[in-house]
Amino acid sequence: MKKEELLNKVDSRIIKGIAHRGLHNEIYTENGLKAFKNALDNNLAIELDIHLTKDKKLVVCHDSNLKRTTNKEGIIEELTLEEIENNYTLLDGGKIPTLEDVLSLVNEQVPLVIELKVENKNYKELGDITRIELGKRIKNKKMYMFISFDPRALVRVRKMGVITSFLICKAKEWTYMFRHLFDSIDIEWTMVEEKRVKRYSKNHFVNVWTIENKEQVEKVKPYCSTMTFQHINKDIIFNALSEK
Repeated sequence: MKKEELLNKVDSRIIKGIAHRGLHNEIYTENGLKAFKNALDNNLAIELDIHLTKDKKLVVCHDSNLKRTTNKEGIIEELTLEEIENNYTLLDGGKIPTLEDVLSLVNEQVPLVIELKVENKNYKELGDITRIELGKRIKNKKMYMFISFDPRALVRVRKMGVITSFLICKAKEWTYMFRHLFDSIDIEWTMVEEKRVKRYSKNHFVNVWTIENKEQVEKVKPYCSTMTFQHINKDIIFNALSEK
């Protein structure tokens, strides 16, 4: 999809910077409701990650293992939602949210960039359940974007009419070949100066991740449409993107 066409299909706050896993810090744990509320209060687009539990419920967490954000071992895909809710708490004291929790909190007040996290080749179930569950809730398609490293999962939500952006990292740069299957790319910031990415960015939407300092901002600014960021003042991101 050409950049101009895509920009007409997303909320304009997408191009003002995207808060990675919510606006988290030493107080608010990433991918928690407190971090999401912080982003919401700052009128920021929010990136989040979804996994599929053992009983096929969608929960929000970056890692499959809950250890890093709860200090307690547990694999999401091997646990039921009830087991997670009864036995795990985020480091900031909050619950591990379901996707439904986040949708209810945000209520389409800011855009959501939702990453589908495939584990154990569950791309079909994850994609299909995401499509069914989100299909019940979406009122304004401009408020959503789907991203994933797994093109098989992303293909399954493409029919919803929501923008899809393919995640690409340096460690698996061969997947760049799948870029034209989707509306845009969401690429690791270290790759933006590659000639093929520069060519793509001239006519297509490019998001870069994850920006954490001013040096990275300056490096990617000429070649990106927006930035997913963390651990950096949001105004630095906003001002850099506004200059474009």
